[in-house]
Amino acid sequence: MPVGSITRGTTNTNRLRRVDRWIGEQAALRHAADPFVVDLGYGASGVTTFELAARLTRTRPDVEVLGLEIDPERVRAAREQLERTRAGDGHFPADLPVAFGLGGFEVPTPGGRRPAVIRAFNVLRQYDETQVADAWRRMAERLAPGGLLVEGTCDELGRVASWVGVTAAGPRTFTISLRRSGLEAPSIVAERLPKALIHRNVPGERIHELLTAFDLAWRIHAPMSVYGPSQRWIAAVATLRHEGWHVIGGPRRTRLGELTLPWEAVAPG
Repeated sequence: MPVGSITRGTTNTNRLRRVDRWIGEQAALRHAADPFVVDLGYGASGVTTFELAARLTRTRPDVEVLGLEIDPERVRAAREQLERTRAGDGHFPADLPVAFGLGGFEVPTPGGRRPAVIRAFNVLRQYDETQVADAWRRMAERLAPGGLLVEGTCDELGRVASWVGVTAAGPRTFTISLRRSGLEAPSIVAERLPKALIHRNVPGERIHELLTAFDLAWRIHAPMSVYGPSQRWIAAVATLRHEGWHVIGGPRRTRLGELTLPWEAVAPG
């Protein structure tokens, strides 16, 4: 039996564009001997799995994506979507390298094939925090050597997102990705933090310290808004770096509205 519980399954076109863009830059995919990717818990529609495959083919034309769902009806619906795509009816190429199957945190794959990347988005949000570590472990055990589990959450339109990069050795990175236009404060991500952090945004916890510092830097650099929200974001991230936060990645990632830190910088105390 699939391991896990059926979630609400809410999904929207383009909702996961931010995390897909990030995955496409990761060494786990770029340097994989077998660029096999699993989209775990794609929801009521297979559209975000199709989008994931379409985006990752730009990095690895030989990528293959398997969408897994714990609900048999969702698998049936996604396979019907795939049939229509194969027939040339839709917005995706008929030969898009996508398949769908039934499965949960055990991550079943044909022939026991090990994925280079597992994307599990908006899946653990409805679980208890105490269940997160076990879910991470189960999924990460299925990764190929050097593989990456990307677990996180986002809002319905994909404008507010955050995720954790997990390897077989445990969580390694934490990323925030926000739409900067109209952004009042980076701490808006508090309501869309991964399950491991969402209840930890309280004084005394590292994630609270980060979001407080980020909000302050965002306010300090309000005058930069005359040059556009991207310049304000870049300046705020530079301030965090100057204050001792170990920011991972260069200016190109920052310009996209991202902030990535080592997991230890925000890990629950």
